[in-house]
Amino acid sequence: MLIGVLASPTDKRVGIIPESVKKLSQQGFSVVVESGAGEKAYFPNAFYEEMGASLNSREEVLKQSDILVSVEAPELTELTALGDKKIVVSLFNPLVETEFVSQIQSLPIHAFSLDRIPRTTIAQSMDVLSSMASLAGYKAVLVAANHLPGYFPMLMTAAGTIPPAQVLILGAGVAGLQAIATARRLGARVSAFDVRSAVKEEVQSLGAKFIEVEGAQEDADAGGYAVTQSEAYKKRQQALIHDQAVKSDVVITTAQIPGRTAPILIFKDTVDSMKPGSVIVDLAAISGGNCELTQNDKIIQHKGVTLIGNSNLPGEMSNHASKLFSNNCVNFLSYIFPEGKGELDLENEIVKGTLIS
Repeated sequence: MLIGVLASPTDKRVGIIPESVKKLSQQGFSVVVESGAGEKAYFPNAFYEEMGASLNSREEVLKQSDILVSVEAPELTELTALGDKKIVVSLFNPLVETEFVSQIQSLPIHAFSLDRIPRTTIAQSMDVLSSMASLAGYKAVLVAANHLPGYFPMLMTAAGTIPPAQVLILGAGVAGLQAIATARRLGARVSAFDVRSAVKEEVQSLGAKFIEVEGAQEDADAGGYAVTQSEAYKKRQQALIHDQAVKSDVVITTAQIPGRTAPILIFKDTVDSMKPGSVIVDLAAISGGNCELTQNDKIIQHKGVTLIGNSNLPGEMSNHASKLFSNNCVNFLSYIFPEGKGELDLENEIVKGTLIS
């Protein structure tokens, strides 16, 4: 089977890196790459050729390939022009891009969305969302530190002592835990909130204080995500988060519920009460944001508070993000097509979970 690697026009990441070409070749696949597809992730054409991949134009890659891989989903016109039974592996974001997905579902192609990989033990090596969330949590802290008009660690000098920055992390999933670890390494004093009591031990093991509100609803089958809470709980939660946020120099929010608008955790009155110079990084910006004032893909100022709504921080770490994405993708393709060939097992849990068309 021939795998075609497409460039992503607005994303710096590439779906398959040169190192992965060698792995795929050993498993029976051949690889053709759109010329320049890896350049924004610092993988020039020559690196792909050295690993045995061929290069071609986008039109030819679309025409020749049995399987197409792209971080960013191809245009509808491109998908419509594909032949029968072509396979497309990408990030279709089907719970948000519902209209786009409904349009491609009538096409005679197999579209796999890697952001729908089930969160099971066997699928861990294919879990793109977790890979990207880890990068996002790390980068969020660095972005916050860059915008904060002060130090993260305690600083003791002859001119006086500066206390460590107070950092509040909302949501202790993969992104939140990485943010905690990074902020602690930079010397900040960190507190973290999550509705899931199961993450308390992980938060504390990283050196952060765990903030909890009694009475949270939890669901062991939610795949590690938070679930919708009662109105009474939300009121207690809002009061607690307000009290913590107004004392913080940095707030990083990561809470999302698949297929739904992100829960509002930081309201306007809280931002109004925060210290001038403080920073909010909202990793849930793409699904509405955890802060009431967040604007997706924008940095804004509100009464001296910097609000950062960046929905693609992993894309700013394009080299390592591509490496992780590529490894996840190789593991996925190797799993559904052993030895580079075979029919799709439509009853397989991972195939069913990711197949959207």
